[in-house]
Amino acid sequence: MARQAKAQRILTHSQIWTAIDRLAERAGMSPSGLAKRAGLDPTTFNKSKRIAADGRERWPSTESVSKALAATNSSVETFVQLIGDGARSQQSLPLLALAQAGSGHFDDSGFPAGKGWSEVALPSTSDEHAYALEISGDAMKPTYRDGDIIVVSPGTPIRRGDRVVLKTSDGEVMVKELKRRTTKTLELQSLNPAHADRTLEADDVAWIARIVWASQ
Repeated sequence: MARQAKAQRILTHSQIWTAIDRLAERAGMSPSGLAKRAGLDPTTFNKSKRIAADGRERWPSTESVSKALAATNSSVETFVQLIGDGARSQQSLPLLALAQAGSGHFDDSGFPAGKGWSEVALPSTSDEHAYALEISGDAMKPTYRDGDIIVVSPGTPIRRGDRVVLKTSDGEVMVKELKRRTTKTLELQSLNPAHADRTLEADDVAWIARIVWASQ
């Protein structure tokens, strides 16, 4: 009986791939985006690569999983939690249309404040100040589309290559990818290649926060 119980705890092919999908989702990326961020071939985590032509299950290598964890600043413990069979816990987060974000809906620390916020149930985060923004329009295609919802975590550390929301001292709120950050400047890459990149003086940034999830 002990052997049978132990066998039932063996990880399955589906669990591992589900955890990778959830890891990408938490980082606001697609599986291919996660692979690219991790320095792997963009197709490494694609669904088409998970079953061989002859029907055999293909498993991700420990090296690729390790690189994916490093790319998302995630621990092995986090990955194990994402493997779980149960539905991911959800929490109610403040929700605001991104187009309204520049008009007094945040305090000086970049936390939700004031009226005009609604609520939405989304995957839980460990940041009590996390909130959600709804994308409108096509200015951020192909990364984000009209109607997508992003979860923003002011308490999550930001690294080069992360997608972020920031507000300038002039009240402009924007969604970009952080290319480089120094004590004096922030270099930001536009999500839509048709739009120019931006470089801002650090003193001109009121606050900046990392995007940790997207409803793609």
